[in-house]
Amino acid sequence: MNSSSDGSLNGKTAVVTGASSGIGRAIALELAAAGADVLIHARVRAGAAAGVADEIRAAGRQATVVLADLTDPASHPTLVDAAWAWHDRVDIWINNAGADVLTGAAADWSFEEKFDRLWRVDVVATMRLSRLAGARMKQHALEPGQAVILNMGWDQAERGMAGDSGELFGTIKGAVAAFTRSLACSLAPEVRVNCLAPGWIKTAWGEHASAYWQQRACRESLLQRWGTPADVARLTRFLASPAAEFITGQVIPINGGFGRGS
Repeated sequence: MNSSSDGSLNGKTAVVTGASSGIGRAIALELAAAGADVLIHARVRAGAAAGVADEIRAAGRQATVVLADLTDPASHPTLVDAAWAWHDRVDIWINNAGADVLTGAAADWSFEEKFDRLWRVDVVATMRLSRLAGARMKQHALEPGQAVILNMGWDQAERGMAGDSGELFGTIKGAVAAFTRSLACSLAPEVRVNCLAPGWIKTAWGEHASAYWQQRACRESLLQRWGTPADVARLTRFLASPAAEFITGQVIPINGGFGRGS
């Protein structure tokens, strides 16, 4: 296979935000398995992030950890500067970090408190990091389409879902999807920008979800199962690679064929 169009990430440098656990961890490990060196971002979980970095180094790739609270706008340029200081360039930027308002103490917050946290992390941080990193990637791109930004959306943002969570995540992730499409226009042809749109993925919330949600997640998938972080990571690897060099400005569902119904 021609090296310009295969799925190898050899020699690439990637940044994955929110990579200490769950989907972010799976993405970081998958990119490293494809040959990339990876900067692991986490908010406060230094030990967990260091564990991911150790796994990457054990696989023969380079890794580093940067802690940053993305609710603080001052952290955004600092994180971007740290990434370029580490490896002089970044080829792949994954905006995976998202506020967890479904588990822990945040589950009991008001609708307004949840919205504020989601807006600052999922939307504002994604936009600012993408624009800061994207400007550098566009300026220093060696070939058109070989630099990649991937944002994290939600498969039901366009069709909607009833309830507080549907209203929250539909609004937030709908904004991320819209931003992604426009940023792809702004950064073309040097940088490809796409949006991952996972459906029912069994992360921390899914592990402890009630029987109703367990059954619903399986019922609403043509494949009759939850998705896994690995499912998201494998698509991320493809979209980050030269094999996807003609794909940009897209919102791509990862949901096992959502919409089968009961």
